[in-house]
Amino acid sequence: MKIQLSDHFTYRRVLRFALPSILMMIFTSIYVVVDGFFVSNFAGKNAFAAVSFIYPFIMILGAVGFMLGTGGTALIALRLGEGEKEKANKTFSMLIYVSIALGIILAVLGILSINHVATFLGANEDIFDSCITYGIILLTGLPAFMLQFEFQSLMVVAEKPKLGLYITVLSGVTNMVLDWLLVGVIHMGIAGAGIATDISQVIGGIFPVLYFARKNSSSLRLVPARINFAELGKTVTNGSSEFISNISMSIVSMLYNAQLMKFVGADGVAAYGVLMYVGTIFLAIFQGYAIGTAPIIGYNHGAQNHTELRNVFKISTRIIGISGIAMLIAGELFAGPISSIFVGYDEGLMNMTINAFRIFSFSFLFASVPIYGSAFFTSLSDGATSALISFMRTLLFEIGSVLLLPIILGLNGIWLSLVVAELAASVLTIYIFIKKRKAFREI
Repeated sequence: MKIQLSDHFTYRRVLRFALPSILMMIFTSIYVVVDGFFVSNFAGKNAFAAVSFIYPFIMILGAVGFMLGTGGTALIALRLGEGEKEKANKTFSMLIYVSIALGIILAVLGILSINHVATFLGANEDIFDSCITYGIILLTGLPAFMLQFEFQSLMVVAEKPKLGLYITVLSGVTNMVLDWLLVGVIHMGIAGAGIATDISQVIGGIFPVLYFARKNSSSLRLVPARINFAELGKTVTNGSSEFISNISMSIVSMLYNAQLMKFVGADGVAAYGVLMYVGTIFLAIFQGYAIGTAPIIGYNHGAQNHTELRNVFKISTRIIGISGIAMLIAGELFAGPISSIFVGYDEGLMNMTINAFRIFSFSFLFASVPIYGSAFFTSLSDGATSALISFMRTLLFEIGSVLLLPIILGLNGIWLSLVVAELAASVLTIYIFIKKRKAFREI
């Protein structure tokens, strides 16, 4: 039975509606994880470190698509809740066209500046050339990468989360098969990993465009549209928190890499790469849930259905709380096997990674609260509050932690810094929820 945004939601219904988005985010995060696995095991730890080193720069550019997708979803859901389907279609179409144009411009600028970026970030001679190779290849596919990010949210508000999941699964499987072929069989190394990712992103980004360009059974369709700066401004404001969050995470990753290069060299960067790859999959569950439930919140906010909003909020807080505990336990149990998959060929590096992962896993206990909180306020079109949570979480708290804790605790301070940052962000988000209850009447 089809679930609609106007329905009353139970635990079962919320999870069914959000599940495709959760799986979609997991499969999307698998791209770089699979690249990392094949590069590490077939091209060596320096190539693996290079992938981990330059990827945050690509994510900064790709975050524009995530901003347009999440910010646009909130606005489109609001318009649908108000019964303004024509306005919703025009806003949807405009965002797709803007994303394609920006993707091309940013790809060109990124390719022209990639050498300077790698130098500025501190890439040494062991990984510099590999950074440039991988970076240029991924930048050629940036427009599709941005669209894929965008459609993760837009597919849900179009009430087609399962279609979005199917496309993402096809894209993810393509990436895995091509990584196996190009890196594992043909031995193209880091270049093969980049090409595999590009091709898979074309599937994930272009297929949805073709679907919405024709008559379809969703609530949205691509139509002729001009740039509406008022709507674009609202989208950017609403999505600014997710944009800040993604950019901040990339900046923080660069800072982690710089600190690790100073403390232990490329081995530290490789160990951190494992944490980020696996952590991305764990956090994708929280992010997917937030994306999956955001249109429900936006729709009922537009329809002024405060009772249903409070119902979904209560259900969500319980789900994310239980999920955080489960992920902490999983991280502690599987730290060894996960580390051996990526760096089992180097005993010293593997031991460092296991120790790091066991400390890092405590961040899963707290991360769900600010992730959900930021998405919740975006859905209410309160971009300022959402941006505040993201800014404090991913810039102030994480940067402060990674700069200060290593001075006191050495290498373990680097691994612990994300745990401290997520705890602080969780406390802040709970405080904001309490303060905002009367203002929104939604929670």
